[in-house]
Amino acid sequence: MQTLEALAREAGSLADGPRRVIPILSAAESEVGRQMQICNACRYCEGFCAVFPAMTRRLEFGKADIHFLANLCHNCGACLHACQYAPPHEFAVNVPKAMAEVRGQTYMDYAWPPALGALYQRNGLTLSLALAGALALFLALAVAMKGGLWGTAPGENFYSVFPHNLLVALFAPVFLFATLALAMGVRRFWRDITPATSGAPLNGPAAAEAADAALRLRYLDGGHGDGCHNEDDAYTLARRRFHHLTFYGFMLCFAATGVATLYHYAFGWAAPYALPSLPKLLGVAGGISLMFGTAGLWHLNRKRHPLHGDPAQKPMDLGFIALLFLTSSSGLALWLGRGTPALALLLCVHLGAVMALFATMPYGKFGHGIFRSAALLRHAVEKRLPNPVGLGSD
Repeated sequence: MQTLEALAREAGSLADGPRRVIPILSAAESEVGRQMQICNACRYCEGFCAVFPAMTRRLEFGKADIHFLANLCHNCGACLHACQYAPPHEFAVNVPKAMAEVRGQTYMDYAWPPALGALYQRNGLTLSLALAGALALFLALAVAMKGGLWGTAPGENFYSVFPHNLLVALFAPVFLFATLALAMGVRRFWRDITPATSGAPLNGPAAAEAADAALRLRYLDGGHGDGCHNEDDAYTLARRRFHHLTFYGFMLCFAATGVATLYHYAFGWAAPYALPSLPKLLGVAGGISLMFGTAGLWHLNRKRHPLHGDPAQKPMDLGFIALLFLTSSSGLALWLGRGTPALALLLCVHLGAVMALFATMPYGKFGHGIFRSAALLRHAVEKRLPNPVGLGSD
């Protein structure tokens, strides 16, 4: 006599045709699914951020849905402090923590090459600083063997310490690999979440809305414009502002490098560039912005409420912040130390920090901005379509 389980499998096979392979959820993914079922019944936080309107379009949460929602979450903490089912309630709903744990898992799952995904677990503060220090020491020893590390001012041109072509040969492969690894990872993520988010192609209005949300950090305002939370239940816009300083500071520094490359190869104008040249203006403004932004994020991260996010990822967060701060501060110090005997040493420190940042970029916190932008794009596409559930509103 057939068991009830066997009969259920046979009925499912007859209903669905060929048997579908349903991905097995991890413990962290199952916890997000459990909490989303509770939130879907409550909906008190529906206006807080993009996660909850996206949630109302689903009655069940598969692996791809959970990955999408986890990367759509900005970990602002607003829903935790508003939730009537948050700890110590027996339901123990803590959306920021649950989502953060799955985000960390997605970074590893979608890492490219896949074998290097485990590096996310080891990419912490100590490793980041040790790598930057080791690279700086290696460069300093190479310069010292030529007798020019200290005591003889090589002028304002750091190409007298490291030739331009040598710097390109050192940094181009690392930068290109980091770019390729991030692109391949987000490509796999995009292919997985697209069917779970209607499957509709990207369009202009959706792209514009997602870009606006990403560039303004719209979902770090708590859903009401007063900001989200950090160490307590008080609203603050500090995280949003320091994120802006960090992001736009980084982009200004990147633009300075891009303009300098154009000057060098297109016009034959060799560095160094003095004020008020465009590369110098962009670099100084970006360096100052990046330094203050990362210092602020470090301070907020150390004070963050223990129920916000995943404590296991804190070393990775602090490592990324530290490398960005070291890159910006050493770059500014290099500019201020031009024409002094310290130029060669400062250059080694700066290059070590930059190379460590590039080397850890595909397997550190930098990836969260890429994955979150992809999730925002899919959300902007999905919300323009009729709600398949027919309940709630967008």
